[in-house]
Amino acid sequence: MLQVYLVRHGETVWNAARRIQGQSDSALTEKGEYQARQVGERARSLGITHVISSDLGRTRRTAEIIADACGCGVTLDARLRELNMGVLEQRPIDSLSEQEEAWRRTLLDGTVDGRIPAGESLAELAARMRQALNACFDLPAGSRPLLVSHGIALGVLIGTLLGLPAHAERRLRLRNCSLSRVDHQQSAWLAQGWVVETAGDVSHLDLPALDELQR
Repeated sequence: MLQVYLVRHGETVWNAARRIQGQSDSALTEKGEYQARQVGERARSLGITHVISSDLGRTRRTAEIIADACGCGVTLDARLRELNMGVLEQRPIDSLSEQEEAWRRTLLDGTVDGRIPAGESLAELAARMRQALNACFDLPAGSRPLLVSHGIALGVLIGTLLGLPAHAERRLRLRNCSLSRVDHQQSAWLAQGWVVETAGDVSHLDLPALDELQR
């Protein structure tokens, strides 16, 4: 059985300011660095052998802290990037017009072809995230990888592993530095292939997360 751990990056300046990041970037806050150290200590106890990260700055920094705790290096994979949010990237959520907010809501409310202009669809996101997950099969036998990615990206990945369409309503809360686990297995009582063992675990964090999902 292959176990793969999934971590959302630590809190960023723009998370706290309620600005849309997508594939744009902002640095981890002091709390975000602390969250990364805490999930790193949790990862150390799990026998992590590989840390694979989105190549965006906030995930890279989170991954570096985790990898240092686990005594391994960081491999970058652009397929783990956040959803491209097109013309709305870098914008404060509170500044959006009625039309722009409607575009944003199509990513959350189950709209089949939801997409922000000049951005990426959730189906496109799901396809590259599944490719990145399946690349773990190429690691040496006995590996226990940890992937560092983003809130919407990981939510879509976990949802599609559960059999939901990529555009399904967004109802899974993944806080900054939350930990999830998916297993590839053959069980008599589960569908063969990928299953979700845990999602959004924050028991290793001792401070409340301040991200856009709590506002």
